[in-house]
Amino acid sequence: MRDEAVERVVAPTADPLESAEESNLRPRRLSDFVGQPELKEHLGIVLEAARRRGQPSDHVLLAGPPGLGKTSMAGIIAHEMEASLRVTSGPALVRAGDLAAILTNLAPGEVLFVDEIHRLGRAVEEILYPAMEDFQLDIVLGKGPSARTIRLDLPQFTLVGATTRTGLITGPLRDRFGFTARLDYYSAADLDAIVIRSAGILAVPIEPAGAAEIAHRSRGTPRIANRLLKRVRDFAEVRGDGSVNLEVAREGLRIFGVDDLGLDKVDRAILDAVCARFGGGPVGLSTLAVSVGEQPETVEEVYEPFLLQLGLLMRTPKGRVATPAAWRHLGLPAPAGTGEPAGLFDPPAG
Repeated sequence: MRDEAVERVVAPTADPLESAEESNLRPRRLSDFVGQPELKEHLGIVLEAARRRGQPSDHVLLAGPPGLGKTSMAGIIAHEMEASLRVTSGPALVRAGDLAAILTNLAPGEVLFVDEIHRLGRAVEEILYPAMEDFQLDIVLGKGPSARTIRLDLPQFTLVGATTRTGLITGPLRDRFGFTARLDYYSAADLDAIVIRSAGILAVPIEPAGAAEIAHRSRGTPRIANRLLKRVRDFAEVRGDGSVNLEVAREGLRIFGVDDLGLDKVDRAILDAVCARFGGGPVGLSTLAVSVGEQPETVEEVYEPFLLQLGLLMRTPKGRVATPAAWRHLGLPAPAGTGEPAGLFDPPAG
């Protein structure tokens, strides 16, 4: 199977192209994809069955937090099916005609990847229903009493949708996907393998201990692991001999403001605001967002999930409350009587 089998065709409405370096770090085959073993097994069966039938794969919906590999998986699906990949996003498809223009220009067997598919407008989404089920497109000609509808045949294609908010996808759209999968956060061992693989592609000499340190601070997310690797690489080239060991990794991450839990400047600002300014809470989301200079949606969707997973923050009906672990991480004494929830990455009791 040739690498040239996958051609990235970006619609005029798509987001800006990613850098060539970031693109090179993406796996091209399912066997190269690290982690998500259950998803890989299920998807491998679906794709192999489609290949044996000589048909495009069923439509695929990929859900999960940002940075876990949904875009990479779309490229893998296209590569495994020896098809080209066309990329766009839900927010970019403003009018129904935008999607209709893309659908009518698809080649047989082509893979259409729609990122953030939950942000499709209602009129645009309804265009997808007959296209996904019957590979047909309904077009309205004229207006008023003289308007009429014609139905155009479309080539068979595979739609791959990606979403970070599964609950916002309407039932009729979700039910039209033949295969739905959720990507979970990665283990430290999987992230370690990803860092070592990426270091090989980037030609960065790295020791196992240095790779493990970067993986440990990557929030369970490959995108963050690759970003931290590149920042440590920059530090090693400027302040060292270019190679990454444990000491270089720790110092480089310290310079770039990533602590031993993987928290960055904004994460620590949120904890500091709850603990130092508001006495540990409860504090409302809007107040907390203003105190750290971020939008409430950004605090809630980008920063809070990881703080909750680590057991550093709690959401209560009255607002956000810091846990004893947050006070300890900031080096502050916790008020008496504060509960101690278990974090996602805590070792099991017993």
